[in-house]
Formats: sequence, C-alpha cells, structure tokens
Amino acid sequence: MALSAADREAFLAEPYVGAVAVEAGAGRAPLSVPIWYAYEPGGTVSFLTDGDSVKAQLIGKAGRVTMLAQRTHPTYRYVSVEGPVVGRNPTTLEEMTRIVARYLPDEAVAGYVEQSNLAVLVTFHMRPERWLSADLGTI
Repeated sequence: MALSAADREAFLAEPYVGAVAVEAGAGRAPLSVPIWYAYEPGGTVSFLTDGDSVKAQLIGKAGRVTMLAQRTHPTYRYVSVEGPVVGRNPTTLEEMTRIVARYLPDEAVAGYVEQSNLAVLVTFHMRPERWLSADLGTI
C-alpha cells in the first residue's frame, strides 16, 4: 500500500542508506550507487560524493537523479524520489558533519570527518518531484 505524503516524507527523513540512480548514457544501464543522505520534510535531498567521481560527472550531465531508501525488516517499506538537481556546492564541514552524524555513533563522527578530504567532496541537492512508496506489510 502506498504511503501518505506525510508518512513518505517522514520515512525519507530517517537515516536509511539510500541508493542514487542516474542516467549513464547510450548503451548503458543507469548508474546506481549507495549513499548517505540528509532530508527534512519539504526540503531537498542532500548527499555528497567525490567531485571527480563518475557519479558526480553523470549527475552533472543528467541534471536529475532518482533516490531510493528502504527498510528491509517488517514492515518492509520503501520510498523512491526523482527530481532535478537544484544545487551543487563544495561540501562544507557543516554539511559533512550533519550527514555523517545520521549514520555513525556520536563518538565516531569527529574522527570520520577529520579523516575525510573535504577539498575533493561536493554536495548535491535534489528537489523531489515524483514519489513512489509502499508499505509491504508484515510477513
């Protein structure tokens, strides 16, 4: 069963590992890779990557991405959002810390951020336009 707008936005705001998919060009399937992301209801989906990566190059060229978040235990749920990339900027210390803090224990965040090379990272911001979602119930 599809989730309500409020439920799908609340679900997407939780710290699931996401998967971003982007057009990869003629004769190729879309590139799909896992990401850590941040989202607040009504806002944009933000995620970071190496600015020289294939992912970053393809996102820049396509200007759109799809992002999927899923829960793999009962009740099984997923939310998929598609939309335009509405921003790209060098990753700030604040963005890096905010995203990492969603996924790591408090005591690990500072160390992870300190060993990361912010100079090579970019943050993308995608505005959700199309939503697919489902709660597949209990087993």
